[in-house]
Formats: sequence, structure tokens, C-alpha cells
Amino acid sequence: MTTKVILSFVVSALLLGCSPTNQDKPTTTTEPVSASETPTTVQAIKSDKDYHSYGNPDEVKVTNLALDLTVDFADKMLKGSVELDFERIKPDAKALVLDTRALNILNVSAAGKTLNYTLAEADGVLGSALTIELPATGNKVKVEYQTSPEASGVQWLTPAQTAGKKQPFLFTQAQAIHARSFIPLQDSPQVRVTYQATIRTPKELLAVMSAANDPDTARDGEYEFAMPQPIPSYLIALAVGDLHFKAMGERTGVYAESYILDAAAAEFEDTESMLIATEKTFGPYSWDRYDLLILPPSFPFGGMENPRLSFITPTVIAGDKSLVSLIAHELAHSWSGNTVTNATWRDLWLNEGFTTYLTYRIMEMVYGEKRFAMEAVLGRQDLQADIDSLPADDQIMAIDLRGRDPDAVFSNIPYEKGALFLRELEQKVGRAAFDEFLLGYFQHFAFQSITTDQFEAYLHANLVKQHSDVLSMDRINQWIHAAGVPEGAPVPESDAFTTVDQVRNAWLAGSLAAANIVNDDWTVHQWLYFLNNMPEKLSQAQLTELDAAFGLTASHNNEIAHSWLLISVNNWYEPAFTRLHEYLVSIGRNKLVKPLYKALSQTPEGKKMAQKAFAQAKDGYHPLTVKTNEVFVE
Repeated sequence: MTTKVILSFVVSALLLGCSPTNQDKPTTTTEPVSASETPTTVQAIKSDKDYHSYGNPDEVKVTNLALDLTVDFADKMLKGSVELDFERIKPDAKALVLDTRALNILNVSAAGKTLNYTLAEADGVLGSALTIELPATGNKVKVEYQTSPEASGVQWLTPAQTAGKKQPFLFTQAQAIHARSFIPLQDSPQVRVTYQATIRTPKELLAVMSAANDPDTARDGEYEFAMPQPIPSYLIALAVGDLHFKAMGERTGVYAESYILDAAAAEFEDTESMLIATEKTFGPYSWDRYDLLILPPSFPFGGMENPRLSFITPTVIAGDKSLVSLIAHELAHSWSGNTVTNATWRDLWLNEGFTTYLTYRIMEMVYGEKRFAMEAVLGRQDLQADIDSLPADDQIMAIDLRGRDPDAVFSNIPYEKGALFLRELEQKVGRAAFDEFLLGYFQHFAFQSITTDQFEAYLHANLVKQHSDVLSMDRINQWIHAAGVPEGAPVPESDAFTTVDQVRNAWLAGSLAAANIVNDDWTVHQWLYFLNNMPEKLSQAQLTELDAAFGLTASHNNEIAHSWLLISVNNWYEPAFTRLHEYLVSIGRNKLVKPLYKALSQTPEGKKMAQKAFAQAKDGYHPLTVKTNEVFVE
């Protein structure tokens, strides 16, 4: 996910301090630690066990899904069935165990004959285990079911809640463990499946999925999809709305509501160039097409790397391509994350650290070293902010999430710390040698889900041994299994920020008026650096001067507006509060709204403002945005 570009949303992740051992063997995963239980530190982590799935893929493994679903906007349900192909890993296995969350299971059968099944009591985070008695012969079972209107992985929007205001909209968000809320399946990144789907919708709407989409398909209310490559469950995605398509290149295009289609295509027109540049360095693109879907503003993340069709927030359409590193990030997931995947959520840094590193490389290849350097500096500041605010155990890349909601894994630690670790490896052995290593890594583990242990073994055999004069496993262990950033880590620098520092310091000292600051050639990154490095407290006169000189309250760039509104809340700058309310009720992206709700919650007056905005926006927010921010308005 992404959800991380320039500034990522911050959610804590906890490590209990146990290191996995290479001797751990696959074990039955029908008894994960529930969210209400806390594991003791004396229990070693089984690195290849998914503690967030009830599934038993070591006994019976699902290999393919065939979905047949009707989209019912009136009832806010997906209704239909899924047929699961499975492989008996243990010949004497008697049951298939699936993950579900708030699903209404209507029938389970094989070859037309009803099968016995049990649906366990629900855990608040993990949902319910669906245990199916296997048929004596055959390798398919069919589950007929309906989703709940409150499914955690599905958002239903009325026409009024969309930006286009004409038709309803549906989209899914499966990461981390929300696929189980709209499909009964083994909801673990260890389990990779191919899938096919028939989706039935109102005829005026178009359905798209993380699968092969035909840009020229007839809008007839029945759509067929196929995903021939095996993917983890969190990458299964569906969207339905008044969508239209516009090509951006030979293999790239954009789906969006008509009001924003042209703007999105223009903003992201360099996507094809990014794709070509990445292939030249890191190997062929494995997914046929790479299209973008622009979602309504309520989408809770910056982007989601659903294969073949990345889901993208409209908040990055700035009109000047200043925020397109998000596109580079989601594209990079086509190599790191979608093709080589973390085996459990403990290993998320293998997805996001590699992808963030590749993002910087793509931005450098397409837009030049100057822009890469600026974004690297901002990323390093984001990382430091998390290190300063998180407890030590939350700063470790290979974390222990037992007993926690895996959504808690997302912070700058797996993203920026992971990327900085890879940057150190690159600097130690040289870019050419490191690129050769990455190319081999992506090829060796293609279409596999791997653990941190597997990566460390591969790294030792294919890079550390060859460069033992500059690399050591002790240092690598410090990066992956210890808190903070190791001493001597790379320090990104940008000459473009030197002038910004000088200007800010002069203005703060009173020797330079805001109106006299020459900033005609400043990029968005320089503006963010200018604002994000202001002192915690500014006077009302200073805020008024900045706003009058630069029109910050009225900024149409959502990143700049976010930084300015946060400054305004922390310094109670009332002229920005009307814009603040409009911002909170029109955007559902967690990274942008969560810090504002949190800042408002610190004072009684601010909490009243937060409560008013949240009450107005809640029905249009994604369930994840509601869950994340309701704590600030209680």
C-alpha cells in the first residue's frame, strides 16, 4: 500500500523483541492469536506462521477462486458465490479452513452436494473461521454467501457522496485482512491464488478489478475478469461506478468518473515512461497492462497497488505533477510486493521498504537527481518524526504483531527505514552491483511470498559473501531487528533546500518580509520543506503575513494545504478554520485528515470543531478512516 508518498500516514506497530529461527517449520494456522490476547515474550515467533489467519494452507491450500457476484446497491451487499479450487497438502486432511468476517454463509457444496460446515464465534479483529468438511473426492468447494452492509473491506457511496454526484460507487480495500469481509478465503499473503470473476451490476455502471480489464468492454451490466498470475488475497480488488477510460500510453491508461478523467490523464501522463524506465533496470513488467483507477475522495489511502489496476486517491491530482511519486510507488509494487510478496504482516518492510527505495530510483530516472534528492530528504524527515514519537519496540522493521490488528503495521518504519537500509547496501557495494542483486532477487522469488528469514539468507548468499569487506550480517541484523536508525546510516541531502532554510531563517529573524521572498521557482517539495520545518509556535502576526503573501489557506495542493492547516490548528489561526472544515469533510485520506483530527482533539474548542466535521463527514468516510479517527472525537 501505499499509501506512503512524501508524508505517510502514521499508525504504530509493536515488536515484542523475539527473533525468529530458521528451524521453524510450517504449522497449522487454525489458532491465530486473537486481538484480545497478548503473547508472552518467551514465545518465539514462528516466522512462517501467519498469526492473522485461521486458514490451514499447510494441510489444504486454496489455489484458485471463481467469483460470481451481483452488486446490490440498494441492500449494500455483494451476493453470490465463490468456487475454490484446493490442493491437499496432507493427503489425510479432513477439513478446509477459511477466513470470514461478518459474512452470511448460505450454503457450502461440492459437485452439487451439500457439505457440512461450521462458522466459529467471531473475533473482533480476525473474524470467524469457516471450517468445511472436505468431500471424499474432487478438489473444489462452492460457498454461497452475502456480505454485510458494514463489511470492513467494502465502501458503498451514494451518488451524493461521490464527486460526480450522478451514480453510486463501490470499491473494495482488502489490505491487510479485509478480503475476508467480502470473500470467504484463506486471507493470508502466504496463500497466492489465481482468480476469475463474473460481476453483475446496474447496466449504466462499469465494473473493474485487479485483473485483466478490457478498456473497450461493452457497458452491459455483466463483466468477466481473469487474473492468471497467482496473487495474495489482499490484492483482490473490485470497483463499480460511472467510470470511463482514457489511454495514456501503449500499456497504460486511467479509469475515472468523467469530471476528473482528463485531468487525471494529464497529471499521470508520465506513467508509461516510468514503466519503461523501471523495466530497463529491474526486469520486465509481469502484468500485461498497468492502468490507474481514480477513486472518490473518500478513499482512505494515497494508493493501493492492486495488480494491473492501481487504486489512486484524487488528492494527488495537483495540476503540476508534483505528487506523482505516488504513482511511481504503486507502479514499483509491481516488482516489490505484487511479484515478490511479504509472507506475513511482520514482513511488510519487504514490500514497502523495497517499494519506497524503487520509488526514489524511478523518480530519479524520470525526473532527475534534483527531485529525487528533495523527496529523499523529506522522506528522511518523515522517518525521524516517527522515530521521535514511537516507542523503541515500534521502530523495528521485522515486527511482532501477535495479538494486534495488522492494520497497525503501517508507519514510516517499514517504508522509509526499509528504503534507507537498501540505500546503505547500494552505497556500500555500488549501484551496479546492487541493481544486479535486485534483478536476481526479483527473478528468484517471482510470484512467491517470502519471510524476513528467507530474505536474510538470500542476501547473505548473494551479496554479503561477495562483499564481506563492506557488508556484515551483524550490521544487517541491527537494521532489521533493532530500534532506530543505525549510526552512520546514509543522510540524504538536497541543495534545493539550502535556499529555503536561509529564507525561512531570515523571515523568522525579521530581516526578510514574507512579501519579499522570491519563490517563483519553488517546487511543492520546497514549499513542504519550508512549512514543515517551521517552529512549533508562530505568532498570529506571522501567520497572517504568510497567508497574505502566499494564499496558503486557499491552496489547491492538498499536501501544502495539509501542512498549513496543521500549523493553523497548532497555533489557533482562526482565518483558516472555514477551509479546515471544508478540507475534513471533503477528503477521506487518512494520511491527510488524521493529523488534523488529532491536533484538534488536544483542546476543548478544537474537539468541538473536530466533532462537527466528523459528524458531517462520517457517512462518506471509509470504515478504516472512521475507525482511525473516531477516537479523537469521543
